[in-house]
Amino acid sequence: MLGQRTRVGEHEAMRKIKNEFMTHWDGLMSNSGDRILVLAATNRPFDLDEAIIRRIMVGLPSVESREKILKTLLSKEKTENLDFHELAQMTDGYSGSDLKNFCTTAAYRPVRELIKQECLKDQERKKRDEAEKSSEEGSEEKEEASEERVITLRALSMEDMRVAKSQVAASFAAEGAGMNELKQWNDLYGEGGSRKKEQLSYFL
Repeated sequence: MLGQRTRVGEHEAMRKIKNEFMTHWDGLMSNSGDRILVLAATNRPFDLDEAIIRRIMVGLPSVESREKILKTLLSKEKTENLDFHELAQMTDGYSGSDLKNFCTTAAYRPVRELIKQECLKDQERKKRDEAEKSSEEGSEEKEEASEERVITLRALSMEDMRVAKSQVAASFAAEGAGMNELKQWNDLYGEGGSRKKEQLSYFL
C-alpha cells in the first residue's frame, strides 16, 4: 500500500486505491484530537511513495551510543571488570541488533563452560557410585553429596567479550555501497539533509 505509484506493471485499480488511501492519510479532514502518528522503519526508503513519508534517517550508533546500549543490554548480567568504553570502541560499525547478538554470544560462554563442567562431574559421580554401589556407607555419602551440590555461573569477563567479537561481525558495512546509497538518499530527501539548506526559487 505504501509503495511508489509509478511502479511498472502495477494495476490501475491499485493506483486508484492508493490515491484514495493517501487522500485520507494526509489528515486534512481530521480533527486535531483524532490524529494518529504512524512510525515505521525500512532499509528500502527508495521504494516508498513520496506522499507518505517524513524522512528521518537513523544511522549506526556512535561510540557513546554503543556504550549506553551495551550497558543496557548487560545490566542484568553478572559481570567482572568490563570496560564498556573499550567494548564500544571494539564494536565500531555495529548496529543495535549486532550489539545484541554480540552480548548474547558472550553471555553463552559461561553457560557452555558450566554445562561442560557439570557433564564431567556427572560422569565422575557415576563411576564413583558404581564402585560404591554395594556399600551402604557409599550410598549415604552419595545422598550427602547431592544435597550439598551448588551450581554457580561465573561472571562475564572481557575475555568472553573478545571471543564473542571474533564470532560476531557487523552486519552492515559503514562505508559499504548500501550505506553510501542511504546517505546519498538522505542528503537529497531526508529531514535535515542538504535539500533543507538550499534556497528554492519563488517560481517553483
